[in-house]
Amino acid sequence: MTTQKDSNTDETCPAQALLKTLAGKWKPEIFRLALNGPVRFNTLLRQIEGSNKQSLAVALKELEASKLLNKEIVNEKPLHIEYTLSATGQSLIPIFRQLETLQ
Repeated sequence: MTTQKDSNTDETCPAQALLKTLAGKWKPEIFRLALNGPVRFNTLLRQIEGSNKQSLAVALKELEASKLLNKEIVNEKPLHIEYTLSATGQSLIPIFRQLETLQ
């Protein structure tokens, strides 16, 4: 028996793919905090209750790999890393703002 692919699978539905990308632990909160501009790792660690270094680092790497966040090494003293929304991430701002109004 052959099965037919549903037209709304992750491979064909952009909304499903986005939800899958943002579904990981801490990712929605990271994205929300980055909406207001560059954020540093330690700032995220302090502001996301219950987070830890390892899980936060994994979530940031996945958001960067999915092209929603940019990672920039800022060559100032002290040397630090800032995360900002990429162009793709910025294109999602109106969606997140709309979701905020639903609360």
